[in-house]
Parts: sequence; structure tokens; C-alpha cells
Amino acid sequence: RVYLIQKDQGYFLKTAAAGSLQREADMTRYFNSKNLAPEVLAYLQNDKDWLLTAQVPGDDCVHHHYLEQPERLCDTLAEILFRLHHEETVGCPQANHTSDYLALAEKNHELGIFNPKRGMDSPQKAWDIVEKRKHLLKTDTLIHGDYCLPNIILKDWSFSGFIDVDHGGIGDRHVDIYWALWSLHYNLKTERYCNRFIEAYGKDEVNPEILQLISAIECFG
Repeated sequence: RVYLIQKDQGYFLKTAAAGSLQREADMTRYFNSKNLAPEVLAYLQNDKDWLLTAQVPGDDCVHHHYLEQPERLCDTLAEILFRLHHEETVGCPQANHTSDYLALAEKNHELGIFNPKRGMDSPQKAWDIVEKRKHLLKTDTLIHGDYCLPNIILKDWSFSGFIDVDHGGIGDRHVDIYWALWSLHYNLKTERYCNRFIEAYGKDEVNPEILQLISAIECFG
């Protein structure tokens, strides 16, 4: 549950089960140290977790002001992501996102949890791709982990900050690229901006085989 506190410059108070917001608090502090996320003002643990952060000024990228200019939005998101992926990773509290990412997929595969994705309607097909290609994943880039339009805040088209960075860490850049493409498709109701995003980010940095691998892993996410 998230509460907006409309006082001073604004605050967000999030509450959840005990221990469940520790990772988000740690990663938000780390991103904030790079001026990429709001300040963590308090993190308390008792019968529940409580996380208080400052409000990031601006609006998220699903605001109509941004959706009405899809080409500019696409290019802006690609530029922001490229900059994030070239940040230093020293001191990141989640040093091996890739290991955790694969471990969760393996656990859910064993439990029979499967959420079909486009072109991935068979658990066996998806898991075969995971098994054959998981060695391609790197652990060398600071990633957001859930790089979707609602988690990116702009103020007058300038980057203001990320929110919900609890899935972040040092991992493979294609996780963020996959979610950026998914979110552009979902929020703009078309795939016409996907290639534009890849070109703006840097086509040479994107491996289609790894993007398909991420899609397969997310079936078990």
C-alpha cells in the first residue's frame, strides 16, 4: 500500500509485509547516491515494513503530455537507459542480479508457474531457451530491473528520477531493454517504436537472442 503525503514538496509512504521492503530501501539509497532516485527519509521494521521517500518532482512517462509525443518519448527513454547502463557499479548492494534472476525462474519452473509471453506459449519451449542460452547473460551493468514507463519520472522532458528500483542491481542490460520495449508496446498500443528505441539506444549493444532469452525467463518470473 502506498500513500501520497501532500505536504512540503511531497512524500510517499509505502507499507508492506515485514522485511519485504529492505531491498527497495537499499537500492533506492544507492540510486539516490547517484542522483537517480528519491531520498530515503526513513525505513522502519516492526510488524510491517514502512518506507518513506521524498516525492520525485515531475510526472511519470504515462502522463498524457509524454504519450502524446511518442517519438520524443521513445528517444528520451533510450537516452536515459543508455546513461544508466554506463554508470559505475561500485558499492551496489545487489551485486549479482543475474544469479537471483535465474534462481527465481528455476524455482518457479519447478513449481509449475508459467506466464505465457508472445511467442512463448509452451513451458517446455521457454525453458529450453533458458537452459540453452542462460550462459549468455552478463553481470556487468547497473540496471533498473523494471524499466517501464510508470517508473521513470520526467520534469518538462528532463530526467528527474527513477522509482520502484527494488528489482535493480548489477545484471544484464537486456533485462531493462526488454521491459522498455514491452512498456512502449503496452502503453502506446503499437510496436512501431520498438525498432526506433533500439536504434536510439544503440543497435550494436542489443543482442536479439538475449532479448528472446529474457522473454523466456520472464515466463517464469
